Amino acid sequence: MNVKVYNQSGQEVGTVDLKPEVFEIEPNEAVVHQYVVNYLARQRQGNASTKERGDVSGGGRKPWRQKGTGRARAGTTRSPLWRGGGTVFGPHTRSYGSNMPRKMRRLAIRSVLADKAQSERIRVLDELKLGEIKTKTMAGVMASLELNDRKCLILDEGRNENAQLSCRNLAGVKYCRAVLANGYDLLDADIVVFTKAGLEKVQEVYG
Repeated sequence: MNVKVYNQSGQEVGTVDLKPEVFEIEPNEAVVHQYVVNYLARQRQGNASTKERGDVSGGGRKPWRQKGTGRARAGTTRSPLWRGGGTVFGPHTRSYGSNMPRKMRRLAIRSVLADKAQSERIRVLDELKLGEIKTKTMAGVMASLELNDRKCLILDEGRNENAQLSCRNLAGVKYCRAVLANGYDLLDADIVVFTKAGLEKVQEVYG
């Protein structure tokens, strides 16, 4: 499978071959679903916490003697039954995600990449170079690729601060280094825009 390569003006300047072991596999929907569920679970903060009776300060002394007062027996003022006491079965700091094997994570990302390629939702730029940080220039690049109203993920390789900062105020456009892209962002994008360097890196890592 090969795709066309465009320059920043939207002109076709050649083609590039896609590795079949990355872009021509049969997408595994079950693994992708498991990946997305786990990814979203890991975005939860999980920092709610409460104190149990052993964590609340005080309560070391028995409030009154065991027998003879006519009141219910009590061993501490920090019982969950008392005001100011501990909490029973309250939430504690935790991670909501689960451990997903590395091979499954890689398969999920390759499945999403393959689905994008097979549905012709991949664009390749020969390079992405901006002389300055300017949102208008970046918007012009997206317009030349006819991607104005599409949700796009741009995958580049190396440090490209001008491009990264120029994308920040563009609605629906996200910039990321190719090796750091996650399966959720890939799946969420309508179109994945690779630079040639970014595509080579992805094929090197997942090929």
